[in-house]
Amino acid sequence: MRESTTLIVATLVATISLAGWAPASAGSSTAEEVRQHVVDYFATIRETLQDPPDAVHPDGALQFWSSGGLLQEVAVDGESTRYDAFNLRPKHIRVVVISEGEAAVVMYYAEGAMTPKGNSPVPHYLTRVTEVLVKDGGKWKSRAGHWSQILGGSGTSQSAE
Repeated sequence: MRESTTLIVATLVATISLAGWAPASAGSSTAEEVRQHVVDYFATIRETLQDPPDAVHPDGALQFWSSGGLLQEVAVDGESTRYDAFNLRPKHIRVVVISEGEAAVVMYYAEGAMTPKGNSPVPHYLTRVTEVLVKDGGKWKSRAGHWSQILGGSGTSQSAE
């Protein structure tokens, strides 16, 4: 099941790229929901100093982290990342709706500073983010993501285990 879902997500992203689809219009309820989800996700981490426990789809997610390295398989039963400090904010959020109310690709920049527990501080975190989100149980959840640092910025100090 995981492989078939991953293949579907990869096909959707490739289709978006090849077709040159434009981001959803401001009137799209899915686009607005996804945009708000991203804003709320970062606000939750700033408030609680940990990643929300229900941010990843029950089938898990595939992610490239801004620290570089290999593709990560993020399991839903994994432990949430905790932070000593976190003030990242998303900027320039754009959404491509794949299926109204069901799936979307969101692209944005994440900027600020953070210190994941047990890791070095990252005083100028600046990355580009592309995520594939699907709605599960009424909530938007990550199925795939790519976080890549921007020249002059830093990615996370975390690395794969």
